[in-house]
Amino acid sequence: MLTRFNHALTLSLMKRLITALSLVTAVMLHAEVKLPALFSDHIVLQRGKPVAIWGWADPGEEVTVKFGAQLKLAATDKDGAWKVKLDELKASSEPAELIIKGKNEIVLKDVLVGEVWICSGQSNMGWTVQQADHAPDEIAKSANPQIRMFMVPLTTADEPQKDLMQRGAKSAWLLADPANTGGFTAAGYFFGRELQKELKVPIGLINTSWGGTYAEAWTSKPALEAVPTCKAIIDGWSEILKNYDPVKDKEKHDGPSNHETTKTNNANPGGIPQKPTQAKRPWEDKSKSQHRPAVLFNAMIAPLVPFTVKGAIWYQGESNQDRAAQYLTLLPTMIKDWRKQWGDQLSFYIVQLASFGNGKPQQQEIGADDTWAELQWTQLQTAVTLPKCGIAVTNDIGDEKDIHPKNKQDVGHRLALQALAKDYNRKDIVPGGPIYGGGDTMGNKYMISFSNIGGGLKSRDGGDLKGFIIAGEDKAWKPAKAKVVGKQVQVWNEEIAKPVAVRYYWQSWNPEANLVNKEGLPASIFRTDKWDLSTKGRENPFAKRVAAKSSTNPVIRPTEAPANDAKKEETRPALIPDKIEPAKPSGAKKAA
Repeated sequence: MLTRFNHALTLSLMKRLITALSLVTAVMLHAEVKLPALFSDHIVLQRGKPVAIWGWADPGEEVTVKFGAQLKLAATDKDGAWKVKLDELKASSEPAELIIKGKNEIVLKDVLVGEVWICSGQSNMGWTVQQADHAPDEIAKSANPQIRMFMVPLTTADEPQKDLMQRGAKSAWLLADPANTGGFTAAGYFFGRELQKELKVPIGLINTSWGGTYAEAWTSKPALEAVPTCKAIIDGWSEILKNYDPVKDKEKHDGPSNHETTKTNNANPGGIPQKPTQAKRPWEDKSKSQHRPAVLFNAMIAPLVPFTVKGAIWYQGESNQDRAAQYLTLLPTMIKDWRKQWGDQLSFYIVQLASFGNGKPQQQEIGADDTWAELQWTQLQTAVTLPKCGIAVTNDIGDEKDIHPKNKQDVGHRLALQALAKDYNRKDIVPGGPIYGGGDTMGNKYMISFSNIGGGLKSRDGGDLKGFIIAGEDKAWKPAKAKVVGKQVQVWNEEIAKPVAVRYYWQSWNPEANLVNKEGLPASIFRTDKWDLSTKGRENPFAKRVAAKSSTNPVIRPTEAPANDAKKEETRPALIPDKIEPAKPSGAKKAA
């Protein structure tokens, strides 16, 4: 009996001990003050604004944050979250320590204060310095500890995340030097390099980009749902995924394709050779796709909020060109959403898509519908209608056969001009090339006015102005003559007595277009008419192309992309590799 009692007592004591140890372990696990993955050594904090510092600890725990002479105190809420705001900081190139203390202490070293910018979009933003023009020389001379970059890992999430879902040694702020710069976003790096040179303050760049992705993936679900044309994207995905079976979809994908069948038939002697169709891409599970609405916002934008930044640069749109008319609403929706999330009217500068052949024949009908041009135009409309926005025009530095033009130096330079003129009060800088400012007829001529004319208007090559088309009341487009008249451009065609509309560079690839200002910056695409875009009404990403509506004259416009019309989208590695190697294409994307 005594033995049984002792045994029971022993079991009871053991249970109590285990419970006590579990409580101690739980305290040890949850007591540590934790910072978001975005906070690491070498971080750059934003000057001139209250700076948010936040993290997690035990509910009710007191946390102190010390930076320089500032000491801030916060108590965690019931979920263990805490946040403080440092008073506005002055720029500083002197390394300092950011100390966060609760039951434990975290010390971030080599902290600088300067200007912080988000760099986002698809592959042309992800395109690295090692892939850009003159890469070996650019990398060799890149050592500058005043320029730093944080790369957000490529992840998706169905709900907004409080922290980045991947951590690791490379999820840290990296200094610009030959060991790291090759993996930096090229457009972002050249933008930051120019700002650092001009402003003489540290520059922090946050690269959150993913090749081939759509603007809706970078926008929160509530923001999309609040706008009917954007909600149509969510509805389209919901319909596709309603009865989606990944196993069956993969089996269908892995079956014989027309591409393989055609290749086999062409290999047989005596047959009639046929042009092979485009090879199929690797299978993708649609239920986990990075292209779904809001999934990149949830995983790669939401965790950055409320980190204090100056603004964002954005290079995206290639993937949305088939829904260009929708982009006229979608891009402003995304920008307003980000500003709402941050509670700050962030500056936002857009890279207008560079010229690109887009799989179209060089000689096509004047005024033919062009989704690439339509997307460029919607980018311009966003830039000129939203406050604290601007556009970097890159029509003159594209590549007919490559959707990834390698001249990212000029891209960064033109983005920097926007920021220097509009954010940093550089009155001596013209922020960009000529922007359409209005037009009216004068007899059989159409007179066009511009902003951003700088020292005046001219042709790039000193010859006649090219790239203009003009239409009368019949909406039939004809090539136009054009010349600079004072601060305007006069456009005409002798066959049109009463012109009603003018367009400039309304073509995905038109290297002859040559209107610039005296500073040599190219004019943006524009149109004076309000006729329907060919992409009007196309809101569901899975819907087939809509019929052309932009003009009454016939157009050369295939109902489907031609078989050889492939645009390679690069995806950057989730983390910067220890040894920088050229990125490999992950697949191809059809052009419009």
